[in-house]
Amino acid sequence: MANSSRNDTRAIFENLRLELRRGSLILAVLAALRTEQYGYTLRKVLADHGMVIDEGTLYPLLRRLESQGLLRSQWREEDKRNKRFYRLSADGEEILQRLLGEWRGIGSSLNEILKEGRHGTSRPLSSGR
Repeated sequence: MANSSRNDTRAIFENLRLELRRGSLILAVLAALRTEQYGYTLRKVLADHGMVIDEGTLYPLLRRLESQGLLRSQWREEDKRNKRFYRLSADGEEILQRLLGEWRGIGSSLNEILKEGRHGTSRPLSSGR
């Protein structure tokens, strides 16, 4: 029974971790594309900063962000190969700045909540009466 509970906890954690990561990846991709990149170099930049993303996740995300007008792309030949280069659009830059504001606000709120819990100053939950 304990092994089943441990497996359930692992599955729950993994699902929540992936959910948390999805939003973070969007922000990371937008921020990284302030400088023009093609897929391979973008994956490398993200991985070098601890944000590993596989091709099956990255390329659909890039297409979606481009269809939303947040990215621009252009095919060019480099090293005798055609590569698609991506860069943040003006709308993408605006959205990135707004998302960064949200990110900072969430981080600040979360830090305060964690700090309160660590110092024992949080109030007990209401009993509903």
